[in-house]
Amino acid sequence: METIIRKIQKSDNQKLATIIRSCFHDFKVPTQGTVYEDSATDHLYELFSEENSALFVAELDGELCGCCGIYPTEGLPEKCAELVKFYIAKDFREKGLGKKLMEASIAFAKKSGYESIYIESLPEFSTAVSIYEKQGFNYLEKPLGNSGHSGCNLWMLKSL
Repeated sequence: METIIRKIQKSDNQKLATIIRSCFHDFKVPTQGTVYEDSATDHLYELFSEENSALFVAELDGELCGCCGIYPTEGLPEKCAELVKFYIAKDFREKGLGKKLMEASIAFAKKSGYESIYIESLPEFSTAVSIYEKQGFNYLEKPLGNSGHSGCNLWMLKSL
């Protein structure tokens, strides 16, 4: 099985939107005020054309199976970016792809000069949250920045 981690291509948009939204159903997560309802989810290639941002995708044997990226979300502290769009399709979980995607994203953040990474999530995404903890993210009492995702109630920060 060949795993490829690469940056998003325009042709990935529709498949990634499907993967992201399916994760909400898989984990029975409320969709209101989340990326599920965000129209940008259907246009990720365009969103990640923003300077100092990157969305990495994982392919396993030629099939697109997940994503994770870094984005300079408005309102975050100086030299802080947000780790965003961390989703793996159901059939590809527990294969180490999430860790590879997150490590590629963190490496990009460091290379881009960021000094910290912020995450917003939900407790229902417990597998992802445990990965954040293992990667050194610490809990915050309130959100940072202006992601527009008011439905998230778990916030974490990692120093680079």
